[in-house]
Amino acid sequence: MSSQPIKISWQGNKQFLASSSTGHTILMDGPPHAGGLDAGTRPMEMVLMGLAGCASFDVVTILEKKKAQLTSLELEVHAIRRVQIPAVFEKIELTYKVEATGVSQIAVEKAVMLSLDKYCSVAAMLRAGGVDISAQVELV
Repeated sequence: MSSQPIKISWQGNKQFLASSSTGHTILMDGPPHAGGLDAGTRPMEMVLMGLAGCASFDVVTILEKKKAQLTSLELEVHAIRRVQIPAVFEKIELTYKVEATGVSQIAVEKAVMLSLDKYCSVAAMLRAGGVDISAQVELV
């Protein structure tokens, strides 16, 4: 358990302010058709953001250890959700766009796979729930 809890505070309508254990905040909201104002991130989007952040952090760390000269890293995440409720993720595809020198395509692909298969806790949790996660890398 973390030393400080995650807190959620209802802000009215379908808006909730999430406070992290480190004091950071994020506004969550629902779509207008569900009574929200579309003023914040959806909870399921936050799950994908967590996966992307976790996996990106790992890849940058691994590439730095390989002495790669990283100029940029962008990650696009596409997900397919089940139609019936609960509409959980079934498949997630990650597309990394990496600009770096001093590192090969194969080395970047290995860094991505190390992250997804070994280091990224969010990926491990999603896979344990039956989500198929795949990745591709574009080294530019």
